[in-house]
Amino acid sequence: MAAKHKDARQIELAKKLNHIPWSDEYEKMISGMLYDSFVPDLSAARFKARRWCHEYNTTFPEEPSANFDSLLKDRMVELRKLLGHVQGEDVFIEPPFRVDYGCNISLGARFYANFNLTILDCGLVTIGKNVMFGPNVSIFAATHEVEVQSRRDNVEFARPVIIGDDCWVGGHAVIMPGVTIGKGCTVGASSVVTHDIPDWSVAMGVPARVVKKVTPIKDAES
Repeated sequence: MAAKHKDARQIELAKKLNHIPWSDEYEKMISGMLYDSFVPDLSAARFKARRWCHEYNTTFPEEPSANFDSLLKDRMVELRKLLGHVQGEDVFIEPPFRVDYGCNISLGARFYANFNLTILDCGLVTIGKNVMFGPNVSIFAATHEVEVQSRRDNVEFARPVIIGDDCWVGGHAVIMPGVTIGKGCTVGASSVVTHDIPDWSVAMGVPARVVKKVTPIKDAES
Protein backbone atom coordinates (compact mmCIF):
# COMPACT_ATOMS: atom_id res chain seq x y z
CA MET A 1 0.00 0.00 0.00
CA ALA A 2 1.26 3.46 -0.90
CA ALA A 3 2.15 5.96 1.82
CA LYS A 4 -0.10 8.94 2.55
CA HIS A 5 2.59 11.41 3.59
CA LYS A 6 6.13 12.35 2.64
CA ASP A 7 8.93 10.46 4.39
CA ALA A 8 11.27 13.01 5.99
CA ARG A 9 13.98 10.40 6.54
CA GLN A 10 14.12 9.36 2.88
CA ILE A 11 14.18 13.00 1.79
CA GLU A 12 17.09 13.72 4.15
CA LEU A 13 18.97 10.72 2.78
CA ALA A 14 18.38 11.92 -0.78
CA LYS A 15 19.92 15.31 0.11
CA LYS A 16 23.27 13.51 0.46
CA LEU A 17 23.08 12.14 -3.09
CA ASN A 18 24.13 13.71 -6.39
CA HIS A 19 22.17 14.53 -9.56
CA ILE A 20 18.75 14.56 -7.84
CA PRO A 21 15.84 15.98 -9.94
CA TRP A 22 14.21 17.76 -6.99
CA SER A 23 10.49 18.37 -7.31
CA ASP A 24 7.31 17.67 -5.39
CA GLU A 25 6.72 14.49 -7.39
CA TYR A 26 10.29 13.34 -6.75
CA GLU A 27 9.80 13.71 -2.99
CA LYS A 28 6.53 11.79 -3.23
CA MET A 29 8.26 9.09 -5.27
CA ILE A 30 11.04 8.36 -2.78
CA SER A 31 8.56 8.64 0.11
CA GLY A 32 6.48 5.73 -1.13
CA MET A 33 3.50 7.87 -2.09
CA LEU A 34 1.54 7.57 -5.32
CA TYR A 35 3.18 9.89 -7.83
CA ASP A 36 3.09 10.83 -11.50
CA SER A 37 6.26 9.60 -13.21
CA PHE A 38 5.47 11.55 -16.37
CA VAL A 39 5.99 15.04 -14.94
CA PRO A 40 8.73 16.85 -16.92
CA ASP A 41 11.46 16.71 -14.26
CA LEU A 42 11.16 12.96 -13.75
CA SER A 43 10.76 12.20 -17.46
CA ALA A 44 13.92 14.21 -18.20
CA ALA A 45 15.85 12.37 -15.48
CA ARG A 46 14.85 8.96 -16.85
CA PHE A 47 15.75 10.03 -20.39
CA LYS A 48 19.16 11.17 -19.15
CA ALA A 49 19.63 7.79 -17.44
CA ARG A 50 18.77 5.88 -20.60
CA ARG A 51 21.26 7.91 -22.63
CA TRP A 52 23.90 7.23 -19.97
CA CYS A 53 23.12 3.49 -19.95
CA HIS A 54 23.48 3.33 -23.72
CA GLU A 55 26.90 4.97 -23.56
CA TYR A 56 28.09 2.86 -20.62
CA ASN A 57 26.92 -0.37 -22.21
CA THR A 58 28.35 0.21 -25.67
CA THR A 59 31.71 1.88 -24.93
CA PHE A 60 34.94 -0.10 -24.63
CA PRO A 61 38.53 1.17 -24.86
CA GLU A 62 40.28 0.67 -28.19
CA GLU A 63 43.76 1.76 -27.07
CA PRO A 64 46.33 -1.08 -27.31
CA SER A 65 47.59 -0.15 -23.84
CA ALA A 66 44.15 -0.50 -22.21
CA ASN A 67 43.68 -3.12 -19.49
CA PHE A 68 41.39 -3.83 -16.56
CA ASP A 69 43.11 -1.21 -14.40
CA SER A 70 42.49 1.55 -16.93
CA LEU A 71 38.98 0.23 -17.57
CA LEU A 72 38.20 0.46 -13.85
CA LYS A 73 39.32 4.09 -13.73
CA ASP A 74 37.32 5.00 -16.83
CA ARG A 75 34.16 3.33 -15.55
CA MET A 76 34.48 4.95 -12.11
CA VAL A 77 34.37 8.33 -13.86
CA GLU A 78 31.27 7.30 -15.79
CA LEU A 79 29.46 5.87 -12.77
CA ARG A 80 29.89 9.14 -10.88
CA LYS A 81 28.27 11.07 -13.74
CA LEU A 82 24.91 9.45 -12.96
CA LEU A 83 24.78 7.53 -9.69
CA GLY A 84 23.88 9.25 -6.45
CA HIS A 85 26.92 8.05 -4.51
CA VAL A 86 29.88 5.78 -5.28
CA GLN A 87 32.29 5.10 -2.42
CA GLY A 88 35.97 4.46 -2.99
CA GLU A 89 37.80 3.86 -6.25
CA ASP A 90 37.20 0.18 -6.92
CA VAL A 91 33.53 -0.25 -7.79
CA PHE A 92 33.13 -2.36 -10.93
CA ILE A 93 29.91 -3.04 -12.81
CA GLU A 94 30.00 -5.21 -15.92
CA PRO A 95 27.78 -4.02 -18.79
CA PRO A 96 25.00 -4.19 -19.57
CA PHE A 97 23.80 -2.16 -16.59
CA ARG A 98 20.34 -0.59 -16.57
CA VAL A 99 18.70 1.86 -14.17
CA ASP A 100 15.60 4.03 -14.01
CA TYR A 101 17.24 7.17 -12.58
CA GLY A 102 20.66 6.24 -11.23
CA CYS A 103 20.71 9.18 -8.84
CA ASN A 104 18.83 7.17 -6.20
CA ILE A 105 21.55 4.50 -6.04
CA SER A 106 24.29 4.52 -3.40
CA LEU A 107 27.14 2.00 -3.78
CA GLY A 108 29.62 1.07 -1.06
CA ALA A 109 33.32 0.49 -1.63
CA ARG A 110 34.41 -2.64 -3.51
CA PHE A 111 30.98 -3.32 -4.96
CA TYR A 112 31.08 -5.71 -7.91
CA ALA A 113 28.22 -6.66 -10.24
CA ASN A 114 28.47 -9.23 -12.99
CA PHE A 115 26.69 -8.84 -16.34
CA ASN A 116 23.15 -7.52 -16.76
CA LEU A 117 22.37 -5.78 -13.47
CA THR A 118 19.00 -3.98 -13.46
CA ILE A 119 18.06 -1.50 -10.73
CA LEU A 120 14.67 0.21 -10.90
CA ASP A 121 15.62 2.94 -8.46
CA CYS A 122 12.39 4.87 -8.07
CA GLY A 123 12.98 4.46 -4.33
CA LEU A 124 16.39 4.86 -2.73
CA VAL A 125 18.62 1.81 -3.24
CA THR A 126 21.53 1.58 -0.80
CA ILE A 127 24.17 -1.13 -1.22
CA GLY A 128 26.94 -1.58 1.36
CA LYS A 129 30.66 -2.31 1.15
CA ASN A 130 32.21 -5.52 -0.16
CA VAL A 131 29.01 -6.63 -1.89
CA MET A 132 29.06 -8.96 -4.89
CA PHE A 133 26.29 -9.69 -7.40
CA GLY A 134 26.13 -12.56 -9.86
CA PRO A 135 24.80 -12.02 -13.40
CA ASN A 136 21.23 -11.00 -14.14
CA VAL A 137 20.40 -9.63 -10.68
CA SER A 138 17.36 -7.36 -10.52
CA ILE A 139 16.45 -4.86 -7.80
CA PHE A 140 12.93 -3.51 -8.04
CA ALA A 141 12.24 -0.49 -5.85
CA ALA A 142 9.36 0.44 -8.18
CA THR A 143 5.89 -1.03 -7.87
CA HIS A 144 2.22 -0.47 -8.67
CA GLU A 145 -1.11 -0.87 -6.96
CA VAL A 146 -2.97 -4.07 -7.83
CA GLU A 147 -6.17 -2.08 -8.38
CA VAL A 148 -6.37 -1.24 -12.08
CA GLN A 149 -7.44 2.41 -12.08
CA SER A 150 -4.18 3.85 -10.74
CA ARG A 151 -2.25 2.07 -13.48
CA ARG A 152 -4.61 3.57 -16.06
CA ASP A 153 -3.95 6.94 -14.43
CA ASN A 154 -0.15 6.46 -14.82
CA VAL A 155 0.55 6.67 -11.10
CA GLU A 156 2.81 4.31 -9.19
CA PHE A 157 4.82 4.16 -5.98
CA ALA A 158 8.13 2.85 -4.68
CA ARG A 159 9.81 1.39 -1.63
CA PRO A 160 13.49 1.69 -0.63
CA VAL A 161 15.85 -1.29 -0.84
CA ILE A 162 18.85 -1.74 1.46
CA ILE A 163 21.62 -4.34 1.14
CA GLY A 164 24.15 -4.48 3.96
CA ASP A 165 27.92 -4.88 3.87
CA ASP A 166 29.57 -8.15 2.80
CA CYS A 167 26.60 -9.64 0.97
CA TRP A 168 26.68 -12.03 -1.97
CA VAL A 169 23.63 -12.13 -4.24
CA GLY A 170 23.54 -15.05 -6.65
CA GLY A 171 22.74 -14.87 -10.34
CA HIS A 172 19.16 -14.24 -11.47
CA ALA A 173 18.07 -13.22 -7.96
CA VAL A 174 15.25 -10.68 -7.70
CA ILE A 175 14.99 -8.24 -4.78
CA MET A 176 11.55 -6.75 -4.34
CA PRO A 177 10.46 -3.27 -3.14
CA GLY A 178 10.93 -2.43 0.53
CA VAL A 179 13.36 -5.26 1.29
CA THR A 180 16.32 -4.91 3.67
CA ILE A 181 19.05 -7.54 3.48
CA GLY A 182 21.30 -7.50 6.52
CA LYS A 183 25.08 -7.59 6.58
CA GLY A 184 26.98 -10.75 5.73
CA CYS A 185 24.11 -12.41 3.88
CA THR A 186 24.10 -14.77 0.92
CA VAL A 187 21.09 -14.92 -1.40
CA GLY A 188 20.90 -18.07 -3.50
CA ALA A 189 20.75 -17.96 -7.27
CA SER A 190 17.27 -17.41 -8.77
CA SER A 191 15.78 -16.50 -5.39
CA VAL A 192 13.01 -13.91 -5.09
CA VAL A 193 13.47 -11.82 -1.94
CA THR A 194 10.11 -10.51 -0.77
CA HIS A 195 10.84 -9.94 2.95
CA ASP A 196 13.72 -8.69 5.06
CA ILE A 197 16.66 -11.02 5.71
CA PRO A 198 18.48 -10.69 9.06
CA ASP A 199 22.25 -10.25 9.36
CA TRP A 200 24.54 -13.24 8.78
CA SER A 201 21.97 -15.38 6.99
CA VAL A 202 21.83 -17.60 3.92
CA ALA A 203 18.47 -17.31 2.15
CA MET A 204 17.18 -19.01 -0.96
CA GLY A 205 14.02 -19.99 -2.74
CA VAL A 206 10.84 -18.45 -4.10
CA PRO A 207 10.07 -16.65 -1.93
CA ALA A 208 13.50 -16.58 -0.26
CA ARG A 209 13.67 -18.04 3.23
CA VAL A 210 16.57 -18.25 5.65
CA VAL A 211 18.06 -21.77 5.52
CA LYS A 212 21.13 -21.27 7.73
CA LYS A 213 23.19 -18.72 9.65
CA VAL A 214 26.87 -17.89 9.14
CA THR A 215 29.52 -16.85 11.64
CA PRO A 216 29.58 -13.07 12.22
CA ILE A 217 32.92 -11.33 11.73
CA LYS A 218 34.21 -7.88 12.58
CA ASP A 219 33.56 -5.02 10.15
CA ALA A 220 36.28 -4.58 7.54
CA GLU A 221 38.54 -1.57 7.92
CA SER A 222 37.61 1.34 5.66
